[in-house]
Amino acid sequence: MEIQLSSFASSSFLLMILGFVGCFFEPTTGRIHGGIATYWGQNIREGRLTAACATGKFQIVNIGFLSTFGNGQPPQVNLTRHCNPICNGCWNVSAGIVNCQNDGVKVMLSMGGPHGNYSLSSAAEALDLADYIWSNFLHGHSTSPRPFGYAPLDGVDFRIERGEFSPYYTLLARRLHDYGQQCGRKVYLTAAPQCHFPDNYLTQSLHTGLFDYIWVRFFNDRQCQYNSSHPSGFRSSWMRWIHSIPAKKFYLGIPASEEAGKGYVAPSVLMREVLPFVKRSVGYGGVMLFDLSNDVQTNYSSLISGRV
Repeated sequence: MEIQLSSFASSSFLLMILGFVGCFFEPTTGRIHGGIATYWGQNIREGRLTAACATGKFQIVNIGFLSTFGNGQPPQVNLTRHCNPICNGCWNVSAGIVNCQNDGVKVMLSMGGPHGNYSLSSAAEALDLADYIWSNFLHGHSTSPRPFGYAPLDGVDFRIERGEFSPYYTLLARRLHDYGQQCGRKVYLTAAPQCHFPDNYLTQSLHTGLFDYIWVRFFNDRQCQYNSSHPSGFRSSWMRWIHSIPAKKFYLGIPASEEAGKGYVAPSVLMREVLPFVKRSVGYGGVMLFDLSNDVQTNYSSLISGRV
């Protein structure tokens, strides 16, 4: 009888431990399915927005970039050779936005980027920029022609890579969130911080709980980009992000080709070594590929679609 009770107690204890571990990790098989996000707008070889969404491979597309704002400058979108909002407008992008949304793909305006001239140095600049984005890209109304026509985007992506830390990005995010709530419209907020923690530009903003999706950029940083020989830096960085920031979902940001950035991970390595680890995380959302023009060349998204 004592043996039976001891066995029962041991089994109960084991089940309790397994249940506790389950609070932090999800099973790797059966019910973890992520999506693929990407960036569009910086290279003509990526093709039209409509065609990208029609492939059925992408869950979210970030249009990049709103790369000029602050310091007394009028906000300006740069979509390289796709269109010029100053000279000939970007109304052709409007049809692509509508078609993508009809296909179930969320389309975001990405602000910042690796190039450009942007900053936020005061509360007034942040609030003015929020007003501009709401009126020209989201559900507000503008007295002047909207850059992408009257198709409202699903939200705003913060890809801040230049300048100095500014607390006013938090104010910008909060104002956009509040606009959506006041008008009964969901405004998705996303961010693309570098993988080292904390982020140099958005650390305060990301702790607010306002952000829905975060695609952490695990490239161009030797300390935390994936290395098969020494994966500990990558793993510790991933765990720190998902346990420190109160976002709904986290995406693994990787380059879609060797040309797109240092730290390229071959699709076979991603599926064999990286995804089994990150997919155990409760906050796992999928993979962000940078960017679509590189994905077109390598077909990376097709190789991992259905396995993410």
